[in-house]
This record gives sequence, structure tokens and C-alpha cells, in this order.
Amino acid sequence: MSKKELPSPELLRQLLRYEPDTGKLYWKERSPDIFKRYADCKAWNKRYANQVALSSKNNNGYKRGCIMGAPILAHVAAYAIYYRKYPDNVDHINGNRSDNRISNLRSVTKRENSLNRARGKNNTSGCTGVIWIKHLKKWQAKIKVYGKQISIGYYIKKSDAIAARREAEAKYGFHPNHGKR
Repeated sequence: MSKKELPSPELLRQLLRYEPDTGKLYWKERSPDIFKRYADCKAWNKRYANQVALSSKNNNGYKRGCIMGAPILAHVAAYAIYYRKYPDNVDHINGNRSDNRISNLRSVTKRENSLNRARGKNNTSGCTGVIWIKHLKKWQAKIKVYGKQISIGYYIKKSDAIAARREAEAKYGFHPNHGKR
């Protein structure tokens, strides 16, 4: 089964209303020429026109929905409507996947997006890239850059390992929010 192509940004603008200050998307009233039968148009508009659009969440916490049979993420639609073009990748600057205000969305490369990741759910040190090595009884600081794991060092004090990790994040251009949430 082939993946449905996303609608053009222009078609998105015809079907959805985007509020850049709130990040909300609403269905616009549709014209009869989109439907095979006038009754379908009337029923659709009665049920959906001016209602919140693309509001269900996927397993990763992103708002999503379908437009003309094509699945689309709300933040991608919001960006495309506002800038009239699709982005490579969209980053939620503050890390809140439900915050689709235009001031919180930026187009980034896949690598740039990885530099603003949230801390892993299984993290126990409170800092991404800092782990306790039980048999050494030391904290290890490490960082992944361009897919390569780099050991920063081993430390007796957790605070020293965290400081070393933060220094490496700055050196390699990680976003200030990386691993904070």
C-alpha cells in the first residue's frame, strides 16, 4: 500500500484555519465541489466546520489527523500553512509537542533536531549522557556526535560529570534545551 501524498500548503490553507498565537487549527467550511454529493458536503460542514482539527495524539505525543486521506502532523500543517511551504523537519523549541504556536516551531535538519532532544525516560542521573558505572564506582560522561559515541571521561563526583557533559554540548553545538525535559 503506497503512502498518500500530503496536500499542498495552498490546499491546507483552503481547508484549515491556523491561529499562530495559540497554535490551534480549525476546519474551514468546505465547498460542494470537493464532494461527490451535495448532501455529503452539507453533513461534513455541519459536523466539522469551525471545529478543532488535527487534535488526536499519536504514540509520541504529537497532534495529528488526516487530510484528504493523507496522515499529517499538526505542527507540520501549521508550519506549511504559515510559511506556505513544507519544512525538512519541525522542532518544537520548548520541547512541548502540543505547543504548535508559530513562535515555538522552527525548520531544522534531522541533525539539528537531534540536538534538542528531551532527556530519556529511563535516565537516572538527571543529565543526558551521564551514567553511573557500578564496578568502577564512578560517573561516566559521554556524548553522541554524528552517530559516533564519544567518552568524555570518568568522574568521582556526579556534578563534575554533568559539568563536563554540558561543556561538550556547548562545544558540539547542542541546543540549550537538550536533555532538560
